[in-house]
Amino acid sequence: MMNVTIRVAALLSAVLVSAAAQPQASAAQLPELQPPMLRSSVSITGALVRIGDLVENAGTVGSVPVFRAPDLGTTGTVGIDRVLEALKPFGLSALDTRGLSDVVVTRRSRAIHPDHIKAALANAISTQTGAARAKDLLIKLDRQPQTLQVEEAVTGELQVKHLYYDPRTGRFDATLDLPGSEALRRQATRITGAAVATVEAVVLARAVARGEMLRPTDVVIERRPRTELGADGFIAPDSALGMAPRRALAAGQLLRASDLMKPDLVTRNDLVTLVFETPGVTVSTRGKANSSGGEGETVSVTNLQSKRIIQGVVTAPGTVRVSATAVTTSAVLPTDPTVTGSIRSTPVRTEIIRPASGLAPSAEPRS
Repeated sequence: MMNVTIRVAALLSAVLVSAAAQPQASAAQLPELQPPMLRSSVSITGALVRIGDLVENAGTVGSVPVFRAPDLGTTGTVGIDRVLEALKPFGLSALDTRGLSDVVVTRRSRAIHPDHIKAALANAISTQTGAARAKDLLIKLDRQPQTLQVEEAVTGELQVKHLYYDPRTGRFDATLDLPGSEALRRQATRITGAAVATVEAVVLARAVARGEMLRPTDVVIERRPRTELGADGFIAPDSALGMAPRRALAAGQLLRASDLMKPDLVTRNDLVTLVFETPGVTVSTRGKANSSGGEGETVSVTNLQSKRIIQGVVTAPGTVRVSATAVTTSAVLPTDPTVTGSIRSTPVRTEIIRPASGLAPSAEPRS
C-alpha cells in the first residue's frame, strides 16, 4: 500500500511540473505583435482604398474600405489628418505615422495608346476591304484620342465594332470595344477619320543641287501616300543612287523618276577629249564642250583646232566619242602636230595614175 501511494504522488508531481512549464513554452513560441505603421505610398487596382492598403499590420480591419481610389492610371494624395480621422473608429490609436504629412495613392491600369488604336483600325479596315495591307495604311484621326485607361486585369484584344468604310474617300466611322472592361464602356469610344494607302518612297535627306550625284547618305525611306508617288516614283533607294537631279531639290522632297537624270560627265565650257574612230583609224584631239551631258547623251563640242562644231556621245568623264557618220575626217584631223592618233594595219586599195593624153610616158629607169 505504501508503494502505491508513493507512485501516485510521483506521478502527480510530474504532471504538475509539466503543466507549469507548458505556458512558458507557448509564450516563447508566440510571435511578437508588430505595431501598425502608416505606408508612405500605396499602389492598388480596385476602386476603393482599404485600411490594409494604407497601414502595415492593420490586423482584422485591413479589408475595411475608407476612401475612393483615384481614376485608373492616375495618382493622388491623402493628407495625414484625413487618414487619422478615417482610421480613428477602428482602434488604431497606436498608429505610427512615421512623420508623414500625406500618403500617395496610385491606381494601376492597362494603358491603350493611340498607336495601338490606329493599329486596330488598320487591321479592321484591311480585313474588311482587302484593298491594302494593314501596315501600308496610314490612319488619320479627326480628333487625336487620349490614351485609354482600362482595368489592369483585362487582357483581351482591343476590338473594332460597327465599322463603316468608304473606299472612294477613305473615310471611316467605327466604335471601339474591349471585352470585360467596364471602364472602356464609360468612355467615348466612337472614332472617325481617314485611311490612306501608303508606299515606301525615296525622300531627300538634304538639299541637293542640279547635277549633283546622289549618295546613300543623301536619301531616306519614308512612307508617303500612294497617290503622291505616281507611276514614275522610286520604290527602292538603289534606283536613285548614282543619279542626279535635273534641278535643285529641297530636303524632304519626294523623288520621282522625272526629277532625275544621269549625272553630267561633261559640263558646258569644259575642255574635253574628242575621240574619232573609224575602221582602222583612231584619233583624239582637244575640244570645248558647248553643252552638258551624262553618259550616253549627245553633246555639242567645238574642235579647238579646226574650230568646227561637231556632235558626239559622252562615254566617260571629259571624253566625247565622234562617230564616222557624224563628221568627216577633216573635221577632226587638222594638219596640226597636236593631233594624236594611230593608223591600224588595214588593206589599202591603190590605183595607177596614168599620164594625160598627148604626154609621153616617162622613161623607165635604167638598171
